[in-house]
Amino acid sequence: MLIYEALERDHLKLKTLTSELLVVGARLEMRQAKLILEEICDELIPHSRAEEAVFYNVLVTSQETEPLVVHRGFQEHFEAEAALRALKAKEFIDAEWMLLAEKFQKLTDAHIEEEETEIFEFAKGLVSNIEAEMMATAFEQLKPKVQKEGWVKEALDLASLLMPPRFAATLRTFVLKPNSIRP
Repeated sequence: MLIYEALERDHLKLKTLTSELLVVGARLEMRQAKLILEEICDELIPHSRAEEAVFYNVLVTSQETEPLVVHRGFQEHFEAEAALRALKAKEFIDAEWMLLAEKFQKLTDAHIEEEETEIFEFAKGLVSNIEAEMMATAFEQLKPKVQKEGWVKEALDLASLLMPPRFAATLRTFVLKPNSIRP
């Protein structure tokens, strides 16, 4: 399997869960919505971190990569996760909750569309099929490790990616420790 197929499989699962969330929300079924939100978290966070570590970091190292494209991917992950956390914090389903759920869906759908077209197309010109297979294996192996590490570490890890490199190195050294999932 190539990295693109692994990512697309996760994207499809996330889109399905998000659609289910909106249906359940429209029926005001908070208990079911919370279960789906947990499942989305269990899928989205490990997917995002593993994708960033295995896929985005390869693109960032290329001289041909437009840094803003990859940075936008990190930013979109951050925004989707923030919307997801806001949904989880709500105690009941109301108009605001539904707006947040719709925003989450729009954020994730737009990110997936851009990634599966522009970013995948660029990566296919940069990465051989053998490398793409190796990336898929690394991606699949990394996801369970990320899920096991927890949310606080994930937030700090993401913050280190969005910081200027000299500050991010300090964060990784003194807060995240040497066994961070980031290179």
